[in-house]
Amino acid sequence: MSDAIESILKETRVFEPPSAESVGAPRWLLGSMDEYRAMHRRSLEDPEGFWGEIARELHWFEPFDKVVEFNPPDAQWFLNGKTNICYNCADRQVESGHGDQPAIVWEAEPVGDGGPETRTLTYRDLQTQTARFANALKSLDVKKGDVVTIYMGMVPELAIACLACARIGAVHSVIFGGFSSQAIVDRVIDAKSKVIITCDGGWRRGTIVPLKENVDNACATLGEQGHAVDHVVVLERCENETSRHSRDRDWHEITQAASEDCPCESMDSEDMLFLLYTSGSTGKPKGIKHTTGGYMVHTYLTSKYVFNLVPDSDQIYWCTADVGWVTGHSYIIYGILPNRVPTVMYEGAPNHPGPDRFWDIVERHKVTQFYTAPTAIRAFMKWGEEHPGKHDLTSLQVLGTVGEPINPEAWMWYRKHIGRDKCPIVDTWWQTETGGHMLTPLPGVTPTKPGSCTLPFFGVDAAILDDQGNELPHGSGGLLGIRGPWPGMLRGIYGDRDRFIDTYWSRFSANDPRYPNPTSPSPYYLAGDGAKRDADGYFWIMGRIDDVINVSGHRLGTAEVESALVSHESVVEAAVVGMPHEIKGTGVAAFCTLDPDFNPDGHDAIESLKSTLRAHVGTEIGAIAKPDQIRFTDSLPKTRSGKIMRRLLRSIAAGEADVHQDTTTLEDYSVLAKLRESEEG
Repeated sequence: MSDAIESILKETRVFEPPSAESVGAPRWLLGSMDEYRAMHRRSLEDPEGFWGEIARELHWFEPFDKVVEFNPPDAQWFLNGKTNICYNCADRQVESGHGDQPAIVWEAEPVGDGGPETRTLTYRDLQTQTARFANALKSLDVKKGDVVTIYMGMVPELAIACLACARIGAVHSVIFGGFSSQAIVDRVIDAKSKVIITCDGGWRRGTIVPLKENVDNACATLGEQGHAVDHVVVLERCENETSRHSRDRDWHEITQAASEDCPCESMDSEDMLFLLYTSGSTGKPKGIKHTTGGYMVHTYLTSKYVFNLVPDSDQIYWCTADVGWVTGHSYIIYGILPNRVPTVMYEGAPNHPGPDRFWDIVERHKVTQFYTAPTAIRAFMKWGEEHPGKHDLTSLQVLGTVGEPINPEAWMWYRKHIGRDKCPIVDTWWQTETGGHMLTPLPGVTPTKPGSCTLPFFGVDAAILDDQGNELPHGSGGLLGIRGPWPGMLRGIYGDRDRFIDTYWSRFSANDPRYPNPTSPSPYYLAGDGAKRDADGYFWIMGRIDDVINVSGHRLGTAEVESALVSHESVVEAAVVGMPHEIKGTGVAAFCTLDPDFNPDGHDAIESLKSTLRAHVGTEIGAIAKPDQIRFTDSLPKTRSGKIMRRLLRSIAAGEADVHQDTTTLEDYSVLAKLRESEEG
C-alpha cells in the first residue's frame, strides 16, 4: 500500500442535528458538540475517572480496584472486579422493580390469518428462563469456562441460551444459522466444544432452513475426526422432520425439569464471555475472544448514547441483525438490555411475505430506533419507495447503519424515505474485534455527512497512518489505526497468540526498533481498513486493505472461498476477489482454472458448471459466500515468484477498461488479455 490512499468520493452536504421534539424523542442525552468534545477529551486524558464512573452505573458483586492496565497488546479492564452480564441484563432490572417491563419483543416470520406470531418476554421472564436453562446446561455437565456452541434461528431462545451461558460462566460460540455444516465442524473443533444448541429448523423466506440436519451432518464429520459431541439440545420450532440420536436432548423437556433457582456466577472482569469466529485472510476462521467487564461497559455505554436510549419513555429499539454476528451480540442483547429499553427480535427475511415487511413491523410495534445494514437499504431502494410509503413510520426517532460503509445515495434515500428528512442517522464503524462502536455520530449532537461515520466515540483515539506509522494530516487517506486500549477490545484469538499479534498489532509496535517513533506510549491496533479524515476531522471508511471481502456487512476470507472452490473436482486453482455489487456493496468474483478433463464445451455447459460451483461453495461455507461472478481461465496473473496478483483481478472483475496498476512484476502479460476475453457471469 502507498503512503496515502487517494479518495475519489467528494461529498459536501452537511445536515445539522434535529431537535428532539421534531422527531418525537423524549430528549437528547447530550446537549451540544461542546459537551461531546469535553467528554471525549476527558475519556482519553482521564480513563480511570471516566470509565470508572460509567462502570459503576452497572452492578458488581465485588468492586474493581483499578480501571485499566495496558501492556501492549494486552489490556485488562476493571481489574479484580466481579460481575455477571446476565445479572445486569435481567436480574438487576427485576431487583430494581422493573421485572414486569418488556425486555424482548419477538416476531415470527410466518404470517397467518391473524397476523404473525409475537411473544413478549419481560425482565422477570428472562431471569426465570435463563435460570432454568442454565440449570439444564449444568445437568449436561456444562461448567464455568466450557465452550457451548449455539446454532439457531432468530428465536427468543437464542438470546436465552446466550444469557444462560453467561449466567453460569460458560463461554458461548454462536454460529450464524446460514452457515453450512462444515463451518460448524471447523468452529467446534477449534473451540473444543462438546455441547451444541440448535433448532429443528428455522424460517427464512417461507422455507425451513434444516438447522438440525446440518448439526447432524457436522456431528458425523466430527465423529470421523475423533471429536465426539456429547449433547445436542434441540428446540422444536418448525416441527420439520429430523433424525434423533442418543446425544439429542429436547429443550423443553430439560428446561421444564430444571429449577428456577440459579444464582448468577460471580465472574472476574477478565473471564471470557464469548467466542465469535470471523474470517481472516487465511483459510482458518479466527475465534475472537471477548471478556466480561470491559465488553459489558462498552456495549452499555455505546448503546445508551449512540441510540439515545431513555428508559420509561415508550421507546422500542430494533436491530435487524442476526445474533450469529457480533452486531446481534452487542446491539440486540448485551448492550440494550442493561439500558432497559425493549429490544425487538425478528425471525425472518425483510421481504417475506412482501417487500414492506420491515416497515410493517416498525408501524405495528411503533419502533423508535432502527438499526440495519447498507446492504438492506440498497435492497429497499431497489424494491421501491412505495413500500415504506404505505406505512406510518412517524414513531422513528433514530436511524442507524452498520456492517460496511454506506454510499451517499443510499444514505440520502434512508434519510428521506425512512427518516422523513428528520431523523438523525448514526453511521457506525466498528468490528467483531472492537466489541462495540468506535466511530459514530451521536444523535441530536453531531452534524452528519452522507457516507461518513464522523467522529470517535468516548475512549477511542483514532488516527490515519501512512505505511511507516506516521500520522497523516486531515484530508489524507491511509491506514485506520486506534491508539491505546478501549474497554470492548478483543483479548486475543482463541488458541493462537501469534496470529493475534501478527494480525492486529505487529505493524507499528512501540517495542519494534523499526517503528519510527519508539517513544510512542502504545502501538496501534490496525483495523485492516483504509480510511480518510477530512478537514473537519470526520472519518470516511474506504474499504479493506487485505484480502478479506465485506459481503453484505459480513467479512469473508478469500482463502476460505478459494479453498471451497478447489475442493470441487473440476477446479485446480482459484482466486477470489471483491467486486462492486449494486445491492451487497461488494460481491464475490471467482477466477477458476479447470482440470483439463472438466473443460465445458459451449455456453450451456459453462453456465451449468458455474451453477454447480456456486452450489458447492454454498454447501462448503454457506449461501452468503456464493460467487456472484465466475470466470474460467487457463491461467491466473502471477508474479515471477508465483503470487497471484489479486489487485489486477479486482480491476477485471470491476469491468475497468484499462488496468492502471503496476504490472512490472507480472510474469505473463498475455494472461490479462485472455482474462478480459473470458466469459463472466
